[in-house]
Amino acid sequence: MSDHDILIIGSGAAGLTAAITLAEKFKVLVLAKGELSGGSTAWAQGGIAAVLEPGDTFESHIADTMDAGAGLNRRETVEFVVENAPRAIQRLVDFGVPFNVEDDGDLHLTREGGHSHRRIVHVDDATGWAVQEALEKAAETNPNITMLPHMVAIDLITDRHREEPQGGSHVWGAYAFNKASGHVEVFPARATILATGGAGRTYLFSTAPRGATGDGIAMAWRAGCRISNMEFMQFHPTCLYNLEVKNFLITEAVRGEGGHLKLPQGAPDPGYRFMPGFDRRAELAPRDIVARAIDHEIKRLGLDYVHLDISHREPEFVREHFPTIYEKLLGLGIDMTTEPIPVVPAQHYTCGGVLIDLNGKTDLPGLYAAGEVSESGLHGANRLASNSLLECFVFGEAAANHISAHWDGLPEPPDIRAWDESRVTDSDEEVVVHHNWREIRRFMWDYVGIVRTTKRLERAQHRVELLRREVDDYYGNFRVTPDLIELRNLIEVAALIVRSALSRQESRGLHYTTDYPERADEAVDTVLQP
Repeated sequence: MSDHDILIIGSGAAGLTAAITLAEKFKVLVLAKGELSGGSTAWAQGGIAAVLEPGDTFESHIADTMDAGAGLNRRETVEFVVENAPRAIQRLVDFGVPFNVEDDGDLHLTREGGHSHRRIVHVDDATGWAVQEALEKAAETNPNITMLPHMVAIDLITDRHREEPQGGSHVWGAYAFNKASGHVEVFPARATILATGGAGRTYLFSTAPRGATGDGIAMAWRAGCRISNMEFMQFHPTCLYNLEVKNFLITEAVRGEGGHLKLPQGAPDPGYRFMPGFDRRAELAPRDIVARAIDHEIKRLGLDYVHLDISHREPEFVREHFPTIYEKLLGLGIDMTTEPIPVVPAQHYTCGGVLIDLNGKTDLPGLYAAGEVSESGLHGANRLASNSLLECFVFGEAAANHISAHWDGLPEPPDIRAWDESRVTDSDEEVVVHHNWREIRRFMWDYVGIVRTTKRLERAQHRVELLRREVDDYYGNFRVTPDLIELRNLIEVAALIVRSALSRQESRGLHYTTDYPERADEAVDTVLQP
């Protein structure tokens, strides 16, 4: 039997929050696909939203979240997360996260698009890295937590994987590919938490890290979980346009601190600030509105990018508030204190995912999920800025608390079959995997992007099915590799996104289709049954 009680797949904010909470009573194993800090948490620039400013209220944060989510949020979830936010921030302070503070010692709060108050706590413009560092340190020094990097999860272990297979759907851990040994290992557990992040790499342009291939969503779907609202893929309005650097995010806070979106040189009216013509909130409108506006201007005028300009603010203010971005851009020959930044939209966040309740529970006994892999009801049809890390902390802790409170009802894992590697051989056609990966990302960008049509979605669906048959044949006949595992998951997730988008015959939040440009009267989730 294993020397751990609980398996957590993912070593970002959600996974480590759950691990640290559970380690007070249990032995916890954390698997990371790459380096421990290789997930999305470390990439987060902006900050974490919480009601901390005098005059701000929970109700205001709830209303802003619901407004950004186009009415599709589940209110009880929004209330649960918003009301637990200040405590989550305090816990991070206790872990040693060095949040920016005012001269009087209070936390410095910034404002981002869609928020009616200043409520974003941050560590300069590299909040995620500071959070990741603090959580990793707390986990590494805890004797009840074991962290294994470079372990690529393949599938959840269910009752059909027992030595004596049964027809149930209980989850007992996972199979994972060990990059060091080149073999698949069995990791049984009484409870399993998916904290694997989103599916940004389904798209050609994304701010997500290389490993964001929707693994947890695909594994949960294959195991029998319902998946919800996968059509709502958030495109961040401002990703740096640079032919060498593909996924550097220009944080929302640049617009929150006064940055203007303008037409670049070569446009009919260079320097024109176009956002006031799209929304009364201008650059502070929710991300879906800003991304569509930029996309509209780029396509209307045949541009490669638009400009984000904060050079009208004092140079010292810009350098102080955005040191990471300033240094990065300076290295690329752009001085953001004196000139505008070329930006384009890019896929940024997966609002849909594995359906969970307020305890992080999925449909399957023994399986929980937290963070971007899940669909908790917090984000609805569009995530409000800086609610993502917040969701990780609140639901990571909620899942841990539920597991702890119901531990006696979670049975010991049965005997699990070892992974059968005898029937397959090594492949000499890795080029096929890489070609298929590029093809998925290209047609998802072209056909299932910011603006959609039924015809484009049907074309994407046809391509998904062709590739699925090819990949299934490949997967069944050759030894698994990390690239093949990810490709299999990308196909699964792409199919879920397209299927969800085709079923929503309205435009709401992040899903905009020219065939159904109006919002329906009733807000209904897209729930896919396995």
